Amino acid sequence: MQNKGLIRLFAVLFGLVSIYQLSFTFKANQIDKQAKEYAANKISESVKNFHDLRNDEEVKYLDSLSNYRIDVDGKRENIKVFNLGFAKYTYPEVKENALNLGLDLKGGLNVILQVSVKDILKGLANNSTNPVFNKALDDASELQKNSQNTYLEDFFIAFDKIKGDTKLAATDIFATRELDPEITAFSTDDHVKVVLHKKVDEAIESAFRVLRERIDQFGVTSPNIQRLGSSGRILVELPGVKDTKRATELITKTAQLQFWDAYKGEEFFSFISEANNVLKDIVNPKEETQADSTATQNSEDEQISELLGEETTDSTKTGENPLLDLIKGPGYQGGPVIAQFDINDRKKVLNYLSMPQVKALLPADKQHVKFLFGKPEPDSEIVELYALVGNRENLPPLSGSVVTDARLEYDEYNKPAVAMQMDSKGAKIWEEMTDKAYTQRSQIAIVLDSTVYSAPGVTTGKISGGHSRITGNFSLNEATDLANVLRAGKLPARADIIQSEAVGPSLGQEAIHSGKVSFGIALV
Repeated sequence: MQNKGLIRLFAVLFGLVSIYQLSFTFKANQIDKQAKEYAANKISESVKNFHDLRNDEEVKYLDSLSNYRIDVDGKRENIKVFNLGFAKYTYPEVKENALNLGLDLKGGLNVILQVSVKDILKGLANNSTNPVFNKALDDASELQKNSQNTYLEDFFIAFDKIKGDTKLAATDIFATRELDPEITAFSTDDHVKVVLHKKVDEAIESAFRVLRERIDQFGVTSPNIQRLGSSGRILVELPGVKDTKRATELITKTAQLQFWDAYKGEEFFSFISEANNVLKDIVNPKEETQADSTATQNSEDEQISELLGEETTDSTKTGENPLLDLIKGPGYQGGPVIAQFDINDRKKVLNYLSMPQVKALLPADKQHVKFLFGKPEPDSEIVELYALVGNRENLPPLSGSVVTDARLEYDEYNKPAVAMQMDSKGAKIWEEMTDKAYTQRSQIAIVLDSTVYSAPGVTTGKISGGHSRITGNFSLNEATDLANVLRAGKLPARADIIQSEAVGPSLGQEAIHSGKVSFGIALV
C-alpha cells in the first residue's frame, strides 16, 4: 500500500509539472490565435494580397506584446501576458517556455545561403586590381554555371589556365602584409592553394558562427543551422517565423559598419551643375540640325538655384538635364546633404557620378570623394545624397570592428536607436574624429552596408570613452535587429539566398491535437 501511495504521489507531482510546462504552450497558442483573429478583423479577404497583409498585422500584434508600456510613475515596464498567481510572464518568456515545434509541425522558413567565396578571395587579396587575378575570378564564375566543383577549385583552374608568368604569391595578389608569413613572395602556387583552402574554410566557419549568433538573438525556438559540405552553403531552418522579410534581412545583412567624415553638401553644388552639363553631351548628344540650342540651356546660376531649391523660370529644359532633372529636393546650407533623389534613381545617379568625364571635374583635394545615399524615411520614396571624405585605399577612419557592444535604447524623442561601445583603440580614433567635427562644424556619417544611416554633427566637443549612437528613423524591430547584428559581428563575405521556401505545417493541427489527447489519456 505504501508503494502505491508513493506511486500516486509521483504521478500527481509529474502531472502538476506537466500541466505547468504545457500551460505555456496553451497560452502561446491562445495568443497566436488572438493575433490571427486581430489580423483577420483588420484586413478583409477582398483586399489585394490580404494573406501578406494579415501576416504583417499578426507580427505587429505580437511585437506590441513584446514591447513595454509606461506606468503611472512614467517608467517603462514589460507587458505581462500570463499570470499564474505566483508568477507573471511576458510574451517572450511564454514563447521560450512553450514546447518547441519543428518546421513539420509549426511551419516556418527554410533557406539555403551561399557565402561568396569570390568576395573572400577579393578580401584576402586586398581587392587587388591585378588583371590576371580579376579575370580568373570572372572565369571561375562562368565555370560555376556548369560545374560540380567548389568556387575555389574553379578559381584555381581558371588562374592556372591564364596565369603565364603571374604567381598567386605576387605582391599585388596574395603576398600581402596580412597573409605574411603564411604566404610570401617566394611561396609556390601549390603552397598558396593550401593556405587559401584553409583561409576560405575559416571565413565560411566564421560566417556560420555569426549567423548562429544572430539567429539565437532573434529569438527563434529550435532553429536548425548546418554547413553543407565545403561549398560555402549554409542551411537555415527557422520554425514558426511569420515575418520572412525581416528574417531574411537579418541573416543576409553583411553588417559592414563604417564611420566617415562628411563634406558639406554646398561644396558640391557647382560640381553637380558642371556634371549635368557634361552629361548632356554623353546621355543626350546634340544633333547638328538642332535649330535653337539656347532654348533648352540654363545658365550655371539657374542650375545652382535649382539645386538650392529656388524656383527657375525656364520650363523648356525638361528632359535636357540628365542629372538636375532627377533632383526631387534641395540640400541645405551647412549640412552634409547635396540633394534629394527618388529612391529608384539611386543607381543611375551613382553611375553618372562615377563616369571618368564627370570625376575629372572634381578638384584635386576631392578626387577620392565617396558618394552614398541615405536611409529613406518610413513610407517615403525620397533619399538624400551625401559626399564623404574618401581616400586612395577606400578605407574608413573607423570601422565596426572596434564595436564591443551594441544595445537598443531610445533617443531624446523616445524613438528607437542603437547605442554602441567601442574598444580602447576605437575610442581614441572616435575622440579624434568628434574633436575635428566639433572644431570644423562638420558631420560624421555613420554608414552601414553602403547606406548612410545618420550624419550627426558634434555640438558639445569631442566624445571620450568610445560611446556612440546610431539613429535613423528605426522601427523597434529594425533597431533591435541592428543591435543584435552588430553584437554578433559582420559577415566576412556576402551571403546570398539561393533557395528560400516558406514551409507550412505538414502534419497539421489534427495530428497535434491527437497527440495532446493521447498525452492527456496517459496522464489519467
